[in-house]
Amino acid sequence: MKKKIAVIGSGIAGLTIANLFKNNLNFEIMVYEKEKTLSLEEGYGIQLAPNSVSILNKIGLSSLDNKEFSNPSNLNFYSSDNHKICDLNLSRFNSEEFKYTTLKRSVLIEFLKNELFANNLRFGKEVKKISQIKEKLLINFKDNTNDLVDFIVISDGVFSNTKSIVENKSIQPVYNGSIAIRTILKNLPVSNYDKNSISLIMLKNSHIVIYPINKKGELNVVCIIRQKLSNNIDLKALIKKEIISQNKKFRKSF
Repeated sequence: MKKKIAVIGSGIAGLTIANLFKNNLNFEIMVYEKEKTLSLEEGYGIQLAPNSVSILNKIGLSSLDNKEFSNPSNLNFYSSDNHKICDLNLSRFNSEEFKYTTLKRSVLIEFLKNELFANNLRFGKEVKKISQIKEKLLINFKDNTNDLVDFIVISDGVFSNTKSIVENKSIQPVYNGSIAIRTILKNLPVSNYDKNSISLIMLKNSHIVIYPINKKGELNVVCIIRQKLSNNIDLKALIKKEIISQNKKFRKSF
C-alpha cells in the first residue's frame, strides 16, 4: 500500500522533494501551500552548488533552456576601491555533469512547478493542528479541511508556523543584525568586474555580491549591511551612507 506524504510549503525545498517522490510508486505526494497562488514574480537570483545541481538533475533541470542560467567560473574578491584582492576558482568543484550554477529564483520555481502534476498541489491550505492517530498523522487546516497521512515534510521557510505547531511552542527566526537589499542590473557598475564571475566587494560594515543569473546579461546584486532592522528605515539614506560613500561608482546602480 502506498505511503502518503504531505509536504508543507511550495518553495524550492518543498517542490524539489515533491518532484523526487512523485515518480516513486511507493508514495503518494501532496504539497500544501497557505498562499492562494504560487509566486512566480521575477524575483532575484539563487546560487546552486554542484551537489544541488546533481539533485535537481534527477528531476530534469538539465533540460532547462541554456539562456536561463549561468555557470560562473570564479569568485573574485575586491576592495572598496575596486582593486582585486584574490579569487577562488569555482570550476574546481565542478564535474562534467554538475557545475556551479546561478539563475533567477522564479525560473527555478516555475521549472519545479511544471514538473509536478496539477493534482499534487493544494493552495490556500494553512496548517491549524497536527494530531497523531495510531500510526497516521491528521492535519487540520484553517479552511476546516483535513488530511490523513503517513509522513509530513515541513518546508515552509524560516518564518514557519508549522514547526511551532509540531513542537507545541513558539519558534522564531534569530535576527543576526544585518539587512539584505536586492536588485537586478543590466550592466556592471565598474568595468573591471568580470560579468561572467561572482564579484564580492568588501566594504566597511557591508559587502556587495554581484553575479550573472542568465546569458541575457542580467546580474543579481545583493547588499548585506550590518544594520538593525526597523519599520521606519530609510533605505536610500542607508545605501548612500554605507555603500555610495565608499564607492561612488555604485551611485547609478542604485
